[in-house]
Amino acid sequence: MSNVYIYNTNKTKTTTTDQHGTGNISSFNISDTLVFQHPAYKNISFSYDSIKNADFLVMLYKKTIYLSPIVISANKWEQDRKEVPNKITAISTTEISFENPQTSADILGISNEVFIQKSQLGGGSPMIRGFSTSSVLLVIDGVRMNNAIYRSGNIQNVISIDGNNVENVEIVFGPGSVIYGSDALGGVMDFHTRDVKLAYIDKTNFSLNAFTRYSSANQEKTAHLDLNFGKKKWGFYTGLTFSGFDDLSMGNNGNNEYQRLEYIDRQNGKDTILKNPDPNVQLYSGYNQFNLLQKFRFKPNNFVNINYSFHLSTSSNIPRYDRLIQYKDSALRYAEWYYGPQNWIMNSLEIKHFEKNKAYDAAKMIFAIQNLEESRIDRNYKSDELRIRTEKVDIYTLNLDFEKMMGNKNTLFYGIEAAINKVRSEGETKNIITDDVAQSASRYPDGKNNYQSYAAYSSFKSNVSKKITLVAGLRYSYLILHSTLSDNFYNLPYNKIDLNTGSLNGSVGMVYRPADDWQLNTNLSTGFRAPNLDDIAKVFDSEPGNVVVPNEDLKPEYAYNIDLGVVKSFEEIAKIDLTIFYTYLTDAMVRRDYSIDGKDSIMYDGELSKVEAVVNASSANIYGASFTAFTKVFKSFSVRTNLTYTYGRDDEDIPLRHVAPLFGSTALTYKSERTEIELYANYNSKKSFNNLAPSEAQKPFIYATDENGNPYSPSWWTLNLKSSTKITDYLRINFGIENILNKRYRPYSSGIVAPGRNFIVSLRASF
Repeated sequence: MSNVYIYNTNKTKTTTTDQHGTGNISSFNISDTLVFQHPAYKNISFSYDSIKNADFLVMLYKKTIYLSPIVISANKWEQDRKEVPNKITAISTTEISFENPQTSADILGISNEVFIQKSQLGGGSPMIRGFSTSSVLLVIDGVRMNNAIYRSGNIQNVISIDGNNVENVEIVFGPGSVIYGSDALGGVMDFHTRDVKLAYIDKTNFSLNAFTRYSSANQEKTAHLDLNFGKKKWGFYTGLTFSGFDDLSMGNNGNNEYQRLEYIDRQNGKDTILKNPDPNVQLYSGYNQFNLLQKFRFKPNNFVNINYSFHLSTSSNIPRYDRLIQYKDSALRYAEWYYGPQNWIMNSLEIKHFEKNKAYDAAKMIFAIQNLEESRIDRNYKSDELRIRTEKVDIYTLNLDFEKMMGNKNTLFYGIEAAINKVRSEGETKNIITDDVAQSASRYPDGKNNYQSYAAYSSFKSNVSKKITLVAGLRYSYLILHSTLSDNFYNLPYNKIDLNTGSLNGSVGMVYRPADDWQLNTNLSTGFRAPNLDDIAKVFDSEPGNVVVPNEDLKPEYAYNIDLGVVKSFEEIAKIDLTIFYTYLTDAMVRRDYSIDGKDSIMYDGELSKVEAVVNASSANIYGASFTAFTKVFKSFSVRTNLTYTYGRDDEDIPLRHVAPLFGSTALTYKSERTEIELYANYNSKKSFNNLAPSEAQKPFIYATDENGNPYSPSWWTLNLKSSTKITDYLRINFGIENILNKRYRPYSSGIVAPGRNFIVSLRASF
């Protein structure tokens, strides 16, 4: 732990731990009693002799309630939460292991402040404050994952991150463009994987962790192993996870419209529609995934720290469940529709330098190369033609970040960033009878596709007084997109698309602490999102009978946001956290009816389809609030409630697509030294037909039907139980029952129905 204040009982000698958790106590006397103090941990004291006998290793115990945890995501450097005006929610590794989420998307759902949409079991698209997909930013170990083909529709790229190797997650709510650039309109999800732990004394720091998990709703079988080996100057960490998921079963009690009544199987060389023997089993939804994380660390001295990371994620084919349940002319439309293996590789090198000089006190350089491959394979019912579209993306990123103290009260953060995306897109059709392969139109232009961004930023924090902190920042970004189209690409009236645009973004915020147990925040910020290749140059079928085409005139969209927040704690008894926000979006990128050469329909995939395109709407208004309350009822019992409300419409009073309904959670928790038990309810309000975005209303097959025959998303709630018991010092068992009442429900905008009653058991061993 950094920033731990150490002093003797009469406070004649003091010191503070550094970023590695190391403090110099050589000036203390052998007869001294040392007190260890940190705002997030309980004060503890030891005699000098007892510390020496423990090899100078001291364990701190977390407070149940506190106002000022350490966060990294606000300015990319460690800071006290009490000095940050943004709303930030952190999810710890302890919470992750207790909740037993299956994917990293489910980890975000633990917060109960991020809404998760799923088009298929192998998915998870986070929605934050009415924004999603390419309008929220994914970051892992300081590297942005968003790339040139992140689409405005729902995406599942977050599941490439192995949640079992995650140390913690920080979610920044509201525009994060000053620090993170384009795409960070609704917020930033900053994943931190486990660090290599070195030995700070002349011993080897070795640890081994393993667990296995089973879930009944989709017959999940997950196995994970990680080990850490650390000497004083070098070490490594290895983490491996394999997960296998069978077809997902929905609940028994609820809307019968959600059931899977039929499916297509190929028998004797022909597609045949068969009755599903169990309509609650969502046939063709299962998949497998494998993840590897390898880290090496070298620390030649106290001033330099070098980390190399290798991430690998690969999957089996992932069925696109919402497409497999579409009907056309009273018959299932698709015989096959699945994503090919989702392959993601990232190599990153991070070098940190801690030494005060005129330019900085701390510097960090991160260079990363990502390679992504994804594909879409589909075949219509009774068709012999299998359509295959494959995309490969190479992403090169460079970040230089600096921190400089200016006196005792002021800190300057600044840096530069560069990102280069190269995209290759291919299309082909394969005859499943003859195996003949022919070239066909690709999803993206089949020529050269380059997307580049360059930026510089600066942020200044001033602790004006003990009660007031001011933060202000600026960032300038410049983006370049160049794409060429061949004649095979739908014969559009142009053969290239170019975009060159820049944006200046700023933020200013204030934190007021009238007392140690009060914090009042206000933050004004702007954000922007430049069109990427997916926005400006893609051709695809958004739903049956509609086709989205390129729009070479598309411009960036801009957000102007204000946050007001209050955090209040009542000693070790209770804590409340309330944030309200308002976002004004201009030139909002939305999907609307369009025309090419004066035609409002074109032939696409063998049928006449209405033309749509992503265009700039005039404006949109989004506002809402989030509320969290926590209280200790008795010594071992506590109650927590989270509520999130968002409202958003454009200037034509049309609902925005990624605005989730009111959702929340209430939990009763019991904790003892060896056991933790949590009984909780998750709930969502109704999304009526009048509040559905037009693009959602055109997908009635994923919604229930109201009394007027219109699609809508009903309200729902579930009752759940989780427990964790420490059997020995090395062994822990987790058990849970999700959806105890076995309700059949489908979260808003999701293509797959949520799990029915789900028994979860995992066994964790640590050595």
